[in-house]
Amino acid sequence: MRVRPWSAWFRSNGTDVLNELAQLLGLAQAALLTGGIVFLRVGAAMSVLPAFGERMIPGRVRLVLALALTVLVAPAVAPTFANVSVGGLQLVIAETVTGLAFGMALRLMIIALQVAGSVAAQSTSLAQVFGNASIEPLPAIGHVLLFGGLALATLTGLHVQIVAALVETYELFPPGQAPTPALLAEWGVSRIAKCFSLGFTLAAPFVITAFLYNLALGVINKAMPQLMVALVGAPAITGAGLALLALTAPLTLQIWLDTLNGVMANPFGAQ
Repeated sequence: MRVRPWSAWFRSNGTDVLNELAQLLGLAQAALLTGGIVFLRVGAAMSVLPAFGERMIPGRVRLVLALALTVLVAPAVAPTFANVSVGGLQLVIAETVTGLAFGMALRLMIIALQVAGSVAAQSTSLAQVFGNASIEPLPAIGHVLLFGGLALATLTGLHVQIVAALVETYELFPPGQAPTPALLAEWGVSRIAKCFSLGFTLAAPFVITAFLYNLALGVINKAMPQLMVALVGAPAITGAGLALLALTAPLTLQIWLDTLNGVMANPFGAQ
């Protein structure tokens, strides 16, 4: 019975083939383990990231996006896994906490836009216009600023900046090392304070306009008590608010975008 050529080749080279397959299997297992650990940080951040982590986006889409970001981040941070000294539950908790902290640093910028929209709407009597048009109850001005900011950030390469920032987090906090509670407390208080400060700053033109409107209304009412100043002033402040929104929205969103880029460059800094 003649031996087939491929059988003879396999008998002579079978050991080498099996060794190569074993090496490939080992590399695949290492890559899957690295990807799984990276996914812990990326997935935690994805749950609260601007644009990609919005509640209006289906969960399956967010899962696919998290996997895509993991594929992009894992090769760049793979060398940092060579010196991992912890494992198990401690590693899972550390990666999850770091990812959530990074995501919340960017989510606070979205909250700043929401604060600005709410303050502006309350100041110009537009708080009840289309207040429940989305999952998150926001006034009309809040929706305009929020979606305008998300669209502007996405068009300027938000996904690229997020990947770069996630890679940089591994330089600050290698796998298995999470921010300490003291650092998180100090960082959180500073970020939240800056969030509300930024929100009020963005809404400052509307607050100043409302102050001048109420001051003028008081003077007119004092001079002409018989005049129903509220009926005359309500359309005026509404129209002025809409006109002011059209004039200040581009500058407001540009200031917000510059601040977002600063946070992206240093997500764990107090600033």
